[in-house]
Amino acid sequence: MFIDLHRHLGVEPVCQALGVSASAYYQRASGHRSDREIEDERLLGMIREVHRANYECYGYLRVWHELRRQGVDVGRDRVARLMRSAGLRGAKRRGRPPTTTNRDQAAAGRPDLVGRDFTAQAPNQLWLADLTQLCCWELRLYLAFVIDLFSRMVVGWQLAAHMRTDMVLDALKMAIAIRGPGATVGVTHHSDHGSQYVSLAYTQTLEDHGVRQSLGSVGDALDNAPAESWVDSLKTELIADRVWRTRSQLEIAVVEYIGWFNQARLHSSLGYLPPAEFEQRHLEQHQLPLSNPISGTRSVAVDSSKAADRLTTRRIQTAGVVDFAAEGLRAPNNAPVRERLHRARTATQADEGRTAIAGLCAPRFENPRSNRK
Repeated sequence: MFIDLHRHLGVEPVCQALGVSASAYYQRASGHRSDREIEDERLLGMIREVHRANYECYGYLRVWHELRRQGVDVGRDRVARLMRSAGLRGAKRRGRPPTTTNRDQAAAGRPDLVGRDFTAQAPNQLWLADLTQLCCWELRLYLAFVIDLFSRMVVGWQLAAHMRTDMVLDALKMAIAIRGPGATVGVTHHSDHGSQYVSLAYTQTLEDHGVRQSLGSVGDALDNAPAESWVDSLKTELIADRVWRTRSQLEIAVVEYIGWFNQARLHSSLGYLPPAEFEQRHLEQHQLPLSNPISGTRSVAVDSSKAADRLTTRRIQTAGVVDFAAEGLRAPNNAPVRERLHRARTATQADEGRTAIAGLCAPRFENPRSNRK
């Protein structure tokens, strides 16, 4: 090294001229690693495990909270420094969701019983419902869901290739079944003005179970902000930057994600607790029986909170790779698109040493054109 070549001038003067520490030079020359370096390596291994087990969507703050939950005494800034040095980062939010609600302005609407007051003191006080669009190569899917505002738990959902009323009705029936008989009496059900939510079958089901219906204004996401936030979390953490090939892959991944979201994902609005644990603590604090139907802590989706471990491919941060899904890639029969995808996959393998398309889903591609200010 440079200092060794100029030792005849004196180590200290050379180090001073280079702006480096002489003690650091002697330590590295001796071949001994410092205790801090060894501890950083151990912590980085734990950070990688937490990051991998949670869909690689956690930033440094959630990773830090998860480590503390596991009993690891580490500073927040140290976690941020190690993740930055290792190139680990959370999922990025991007884009605007497609419009799925076009209401007849002349039609009479139901009242807004929430008024953007998104607070709940107990489970089964306020449910929020919405639907969103998901895409894979085979077709376009729609996901309807119902969340309990108190714990942000997803208590009902349904995936289908259509947007008919029976899809959202199935999600509502799942929520009613999970929460149990009698738990829905007095619940306020809030949604947008989608035709599915104002249909006769849907409103009749709500009335039959004693659920009050509330509708927000048209074209205003703030009137159903927590539901819109959940959609954004789903697409940011699971869907975005991954190319989904088949319907079955996407369906399995979404159901397992919901199970992980309910059982393991840390929520800042809940004091960095998972929804199931948050409701469980509420039950214990108020001395309610654990078999009480309002608990709903057992996920119908998946028993294991480590569903992300079954994703055989990881997120890949690759500069200059085109996001083919954003260009409208739908069917794999398009030969020119398939050829471009093969070239990008080959380049990704050479740069990262990983398979670009394998297992349940493809790894995330970094799209340089998607950075919006």
